[in-house]
Parts: sequence; structure tokens; C-alpha cells
Amino acid sequence: MDNYSLDDILENDPLELLIEFKVKNPIISFDDRLIAKFEEINDFYEIDLNEPTKLNSMSERALAVRLQKLRENPTKIITLQKYDRFNLLSVKEIVEVTSLDDIFENDPLGLLESDDEDIFVLKNVPLIDKERAEADFVARRAKCKNFEEYEHLFIACQKDLKDGKRRLVKFNERFYENGAFFVMKGVLLYLENIEKKMKDRYSKFDARTNIIFENGTQSNMYLRSLGKGLYEDGYFVSKHEDKIMNELNQINDEDKQNGYIYILKSLSNDDRIVTKKDLYKIGFSTVEVKDRIKNAKNDPTYLMADVKIVSHFEVYNVNPHKLEQIIHKFFSTVCLDIEIIDKNEKIYKPMEWFIVPLNIIEKAINLIITGEIMNYRYNLNSENIYRYKTNKQKDKK
Repeated sequence: MDNYSLDDILENDPLELLIEFKVKNPIISFDDRLIAKFEEINDFYEIDLNEPTKLNSMSERALAVRLQKLRENPTKIITLQKYDRFNLLSVKEIVEVTSLDDIFENDPLGLLESDDEDIFVLKNVPLIDKERAEADFVARRAKCKNFEEYEHLFIACQKDLKDGKRRLVKFNERFYENGAFFVMKGVLLYLENIEKKMKDRYSKFDARTNIIFENGTQSNMYLRSLGKGLYEDGYFVSKHEDKIMNELNQINDEDKQNGYIYILKSLSNDDRIVTKKDLYKIGFSTVEVKDRIKNAKNDPTYLMADVKIVSHFEVYNVNPHKLEQIIHKFFSTVCLDIEIIDKNEKIYKPMEWFIVPLNIIEKAINLIITGEIMNYRYNLNSENIYRYKTNKQKDKK
């Protein structure tokens, strides 16, 4: 047997199996992880305006413990100093107090000095560096000086919720838009404006906002901070039902019309049709509905009879055929089962007629617009829509 040295083995490596492997992606450093963990504490303070404590949820308790550990580590404090936007890492020296002399000797703000001085004048507070203040600009809730301009919006929104015209929906970032209402930690808020998006230090898009709260305060927190708070404890307030239905025919210069979704009522004298209460046709047309139904009495799709337009909506920026298919699938259990014979004695079985109350059809369209339709089902017996729970959701309970 030939003897090979280590050099021989390394020099004869035709498949390059022994070449040093180089990692393509940079390794996340310890400092990067440390900063990311501290930013979670900053995000909590920006939303809650208080340090995390050990008295509430497990997630808040974990942040409180993390903050305590950071304060006990001078090396980490130095690393995080420029990220400490809320002065959360400042460590105050604990002085043992055993007498009145100890109290008077440890009075850094001079609050216990003679009555000749105003106790509301701060002492030993460094002057604000304007440039640093602007660089470390952060959002804090402040009193909304012109709250009376928004108060009527909150009153109307609360009334809509009470009357069932609006409802609380599980939060999703797709609901972000100027003028939207949300509920965060039990407080109703109005997202008045989202400024131009920009990339943060992690190359993720973010934006400043202008938010008015029902308690008379306002904030310009970042959109990501708002989202974090809403995901933890928040809801989207759906739009007014009338506005949702009208959205299908709102127009601007950038919108492209796809067609019309319509709801029709049959004017047939056929007993099989007349006796059916709440019978409606839900369909799609690329031309105006009144033109589409001109020949209804000769078209088996329209049950060989004239029809009445109950409502119709211009569809923009969506796939109208997809919208129509979703509605048909949702109401498949109440599809009219009938055979229609045309003038040529040919048999048709129309599939776009449904026996369902009109208000339920409109609710289904609303759920499609908000993206919640997959979480709901139609109950034939109660003639109502209910929230559907998967086995996984049931197991959690």
C-alpha cells in the first residue's frame, strides 16, 4: 500500500472537497443581536409610554427582565448608548438612607432647599443639544390642541359600531390607509396621515404617521411601531357598510374599470320562480347592466323573463370574475335548482340564481372586500352568516 502524506492528499483534490468553505452571507454580530433586542424595548415604550413591568403579560415581563439585565451591564450600556432614545438605560446610584441628614444631603434637584427658590425650576439638568434632539427625534403622545376638529369623527365611529354599521376586525397591515380607524389597547384611534415611506436601519420600509387618539392625545409614531401595538392588542374598525358598498364605484385617474357586479330580481310568472322568496341573480358584466339585460326574456341565463336591477357596482382594480366566483361558491348551498327550456327546446340549468336575503348578499360582498370571506360560512337554516372556526382554532380553546 502506498503511503500518502497530508500534503499529497491536499494537493490531489480534483473535486475540491477540501477547499475552505466561505460563507456567502455575513454573520450577524453579537452587537447586531443586542441592538435588535433593545429596539424591542424601545418599541414597547414608544407605544405604551411606560417601561415594561413584571406585573402584566409574559411578553412584557420578559422585556422588563431584559431591561434590568442591560442596566446591570456597563459594557452593553456603552454599546447601546446611541440607541437609547428614551433614556431607559440610565442607572441611578442607590443611596442608603438612615437619617434626615442623608435625605438632605442627597437632594440633587434641590427640592428641599429654602422656600426662596421655586421647586418647579429644574436644577442640574444639562441644556438640550438642538442637533442631537433633532437626530434623536421620537414620537410621544401629546395633547391634541385642535381635538375639537376630530371629536365628531370619533362620536360617529362609536355610533356606527353600536348600530352595527361598523365592526372590529382582526388587524392586518393591508388595512393601513389615511382616514382609517383602529382600536389599540382599548383606545380608539384615527390614522389621519401616513407620510412618505422610507427605509429604516434594517432596510425595511417604514413611515412616520399622524395619529389622533379618542382620549384627546396625538402621536407621530412610526408605522411599524403602530403595527406592533395593533398585532399585540388591537383591531381594525371596518368601514361604514354604505361606504364599503360604494367603494366599487369610486373612481380616480389611476383606477381601471373591470366591469360590473350586479344583483337582479326576476319578473317571471313561472310558478317555480314566483314562489321562491329572496331569489336573486348575482352576476358579472363587462358592459352596463341595463344593456346586458335588454334581451333577458329570450335568454335562459335570465330564466327566459325580464328582470329588475336591484343594485349594481362598478368594479375597479380587482379581478371581477374571481369576485363573482367567490360569491357563487359562498352561496353554493342555496343555488336555485331549475331547468329552463329556451325557444329552440334546448335545456339549460342556470347557476347564478340564489335563494338568499338581499342584506346577506351585501354582507358577503363586504367580507370579500375586507378579505375575511374565507373565515365565514353561510347557514342555510338560520339564513345568516357566521364565523367559521377550524379544528386548530377550536383546539386552542
